[in-house]
Amino acid sequence: VYLAEDLMKLAGRKFHSKKNHLNSFRKNYPEAEGKFEFNDRDKTEYTKEFETELNMALIKLSQLSFQDNEYEWCVEHIPYIPAVYWSWLKTFKFDVNKINVYLDNENHLHIEIEDKLYKATLYEVPILATVAELRNRMIGNKALDSDVYARLDKKIKLSNLEHLKFSEFGTRRRFSYHVQDYICYLLKNESLYCVGTSNVHFAMKYDMLPLGTMAHEFIMFHGSVFGFKQANYLMMEAWVNTFDGALGIALTDTYTSDVFFNNFSKKHAKLFDGVRQDSGDEYEFTNNTISRYKEHGIDPMTKTIVFSNALDFQKAVSIKNFCEGRINASFGIGTNLTCDIEGVKPANIVMKLSKCRMNHNQTWENCLKVSDDKGKVMGDEDEKMIFNLTFKQHIK
Repeated sequence: VYLAEDLMKLAGRKFHSKKNHLNSFRKNYPEAEGKFEFNDRDKTEYTKEFETELNMALIKLSQLSFQDNEYEWCVEHIPYIPAVYWSWLKTFKFDVNKINVYLDNENHLHIEIEDKLYKATLYEVPILATVAELRNRMIGNKALDSDVYARLDKKIKLSNLEHLKFSEFGTRRRFSYHVQDYICYLLKNESLYCVGTSNVHFAMKYDMLPLGTMAHEFIMFHGSVFGFKQANYLMMEAWVNTFDGALGIALTDTYTSDVFFNNFSKKHAKLFDGVRQDSGDEYEFTNNTISRYKEHGIDPMTKTIVFSNALDFQKAVSIKNFCEGRINASFGIGTNLTCDIEGVKPANIVMKLSKCRMNHNQTWENCLKVSDDKGKVMGDEDEKMIFNLTFKQHIK
């Protein structure tokens, strides 16, 4: 769970529940170090003016701090994170000296963060939200409240009609702070089945449940340091050691879901409340998940799949109906909520772990993320070759 702040309404004061794993880094691997790198999948060409504006925004980010009322709210409403962590967060400051921003010869944007992993992972979401909003401002994109309301109203009515449970996961690629703020306000007051938000600032502001799962970098770290074959198993062991049964949704696709299910032991299948699907075919994944639970003698109706792969509400309803009576389903919907604006193409941007090491005495290890979608593989070519040899697969 992490903090950023208003950034003069650019990034917005927010914590983010997808960053639960940073407490696991802090508890299990306090000396581990990592480097995150920004990737614009659309190969957008940026300007020097954008680079300057972004650096100014990041300076504002470094001036922010965790406030007493936020500390008190988090201690009360997020009990699975110990108070000692929130006390540490009050001392944390984003450090612009840890952020390297530049344009290459083709005007593609590069952003790099290098620090202790339990700190470096805090930078990802506020930087992505800042880039996305600044990009919309400089292009001249506009978002009218009336248009935002009209589009969201249809989604809320569909969710209410279909009893579709979902959470708001849209901070990273939102159109703007204002749009996400307005959407959370509407969800709180009009949606019957919105179960929460991954943005803890808005959870606090609108008395919503802060929700999130784990992120890919926690599994990527285990894969790079310990090897791909046992990465998912060791990740789940560390997760249980940290959260003792809370936050029981396991992310499945870092090295493909097939590899995950091979690691998904009966112990972990029983201990975890469910799994998260973030890439690939949702219907095939559902069938494979149900089969794995049945292999372990577990009733799938006692478990949940959280779907979060580029969803819209119509698709979510279709998936819900497919799961009905077979396994529980919930949905994390992001960009379709916070950047569904007429005439606006949402930013297709990510930040992922590119290298890591257990401590400063160790050599750096390159990182790899595979997923179940073609075209989303990120990592060093040598790591791809090692992965292919390990699992007798062929990824590009």
